[in-house]
Amino acid sequence: MDHLHQLAEQGAPAGTAVLAEAQTGGRGSRGRAWHSPPGGLWLSVLYRPASPGGAELLSLRLGLRAAEALEAAAAGLPVLLKWPNDLMVSDRKLGGILCEARWQGESLAWIVAGVGLNVRNPIPDDLRLSATALGEHLAGATVEAILPGLLDALRRPLPDAERLSPDENRQLERRDWLRGRRLEAPLGGRAEGIAADGTLLIRTDDGIRPVRAGQVELAGGSSTR
Repeated sequence: MDHLHQLAEQGAPAGTAVLAEAQTGGRGSRGRAWHSPPGGLWLSVLYRPASPGGAELLSLRLGLRAAEALEAAAAGLPVLLKWPNDLMVSDRKLGGILCEARWQGESLAWIVAGVGLNVRNPIPDDLRLSATALGEHLAGATVEAILPGLLDALRRPLPDAERLSPDENRQLERRDWLRGRRLEAPLGGRAEGIAADGTLLIRTDDGIRPVRAGQVELAGGSSTR
């Protein structure tokens, strides 16, 4: 992502992509380190939106594209989305999407989206219960096999609309891993879906409340990573 930000500053066009064999300083959401050894797919793609309206929806839209591309490459293996930016297979995290924007004054200059997917890389021992790799579910899974379809999906033009379309809403509802689950954070309650503006809807004792950001923790102590 750092390298692609440098290329963007030098004028690289939208759709420029950088692939790493491994990362020594990989990062996830909220400043977490991201374990990214050889065997995984560590990819960044550059976007130059015409307007900043849809920037907050980019990770959800890219998640839908990535899930569809992975299912096509993995013989229909179900890939779900955990708000706001995780890809899930068999109730474990397969990968994540991290979007970083750069501004020039009050104008959005570009966004770099980093996509990290566990493919054939080893999963750290402390993450084995919460994370998975594509190779565990598909014997022939390799970075080389899934990269073309995934890159094509991520490079297609994206809408700049500030709200999800009815079709996007339907896709999210079908892939929403959190829906119906009990949560402890960011609010105590039950996940009730994702609104058209990308917020997570949580049913609390006071009714349904929208949440725009925050760490998700499932009731019982499980959390996203």
